[in-house]
Amino acid sequence: MTSLSRNRDYRLLWVGQALSEAGSSASIIALPLLVLTLTDSAAASGLVLGVAAATQLVVGLPAGALVDRWNRRTVMLVCEAVQALAVGLLVLGLWWHVVEVVHVVLVVIVLGVCRAMSEPAEEAALPAIVPEQQLSDAVAMNAARGYLGQLSGTALGGVLFGLGRWLPFAVEAVTHLATFLSLLFIRVPARQREPAPVSRFHREIGEGLRWVWKQPVVRVVAFCAVGLNLFFQAFYLLMIAIAHQKGVSAGQIGVMAAMLGAGGILGSLAAPWLHRVLRPHRAIVGVFWAITALIPVALFVEPGIQTGFLFAAAAFLAPTANTTITTYQLLLTPDELRGRLSSVMGVALGVAAVSGPAVGGLLVEFLTPAQAILTCAAGAGLLTLYATANPTLRRFSRQEDPVGSGRDGSGSSRGGRGP
Repeated sequence: MTSLSRNRDYRLLWVGQALSEAGSSASIIALPLLVLTLTDSAAASGLVLGVAAATQLVVGLPAGALVDRWNRRTVMLVCEAVQALAVGLLVLGLWWHVVEVVHVVLVVIVLGVCRAMSEPAEEAALPAIVPEQQLSDAVAMNAARGYLGQLSGTALGGVLFGLGRWLPFAVEAVTHLATFLSLLFIRVPARQREPAPVSRFHREIGEGLRWVWKQPVVRVVAFCAVGLNLFFQAFYLLMIAIAHQKGVSAGQIGVMAAMLGAGGILGSLAAPWLHRVLRPHRAIVGVFWAITALIPVALFVEPGIQTGFLFAAAAFLAPTANTTITTYQLLLTPDELRGRLSSVMGVALGVAAVSGPAVGGLLVEFLTPAQAILTCAAGAGLLTLYATANPTLRRFSRQEDPVGSGRDGSGSSRGGRGP
């Protein structure tokens, strides 16, 4: 079997999406800085980020249904082209000094719609590009790509904005164009699809929701993942706020935050091996126990670099859990429903990503730092106990899953997606 590194289509997809994610991460940092420059208002800056998150949540479910209707490679191509055009127009507006906040909001909405479409399209197309036996390795490498793009893009965005407010957006436009060119050369086998009338569209969205609800493992993991992400996002914001209150420099806080991505990259590299040696239940609950144990340690370490090591350790096992359940979900789900499955899971985790920082802000406002940390630990701990004792997840370790038992005679692993 051809290795992933020699799989021409997967290699083109991985490199192209890595560039796109790096460019997007650069603009995520630069957009609020741009709004602050234009308005000198932190509230307006926060509004722009809120619009970006809200757009992906609102569009998420319909986007998944459209991805299942249309050619997925075409969806990715159109999304990259539209993003390149939208960001390119923003660059021209900044060059000519005619950009207002309303223009930035419009660009953010366009980018949010495109990301809501392209992410499920890529995930749904992955089993057609990668052999079934290598799907878990591809999922792990995609997770590493995401962490790498976030790290490089975040660092690049801040530096480029300091050199010129239009520069990070110019880089993003170029990365989307490069991704578009790489997607042109990817071969994705044609899907057999029955033409569906427009009147069935709302029913197709409902079919995706019902599919997720009827799969016990997917349903339980989704509930646990949303809860764990909520408490960890709250803890993440909480530790940044505590570091700021204690006078830690902005540079050190940036390094602290970046160490989360570093831990994720290392965990993604280890995920294929851990996925093979750990049974599904242990792979999933391992990240719950790790985060629950690490949060209280924040009471005893200094804010800054030491907290960054906690972030890195907490992120290390997440890619293994994600690899386990994502592979399971992709192989369990019929091809005509994979876009909707991805969009439902994306919306669920998006809710946690939006509400987690809000919860963290409330904890900072009304509790002492120690009380806030222990509250996050208690919430994560309850979810950990639930995930550990849940009979559906415990049976998942022993039941025959869509890719076999998790181990075969050759030692290869086939499995599914975690929080």
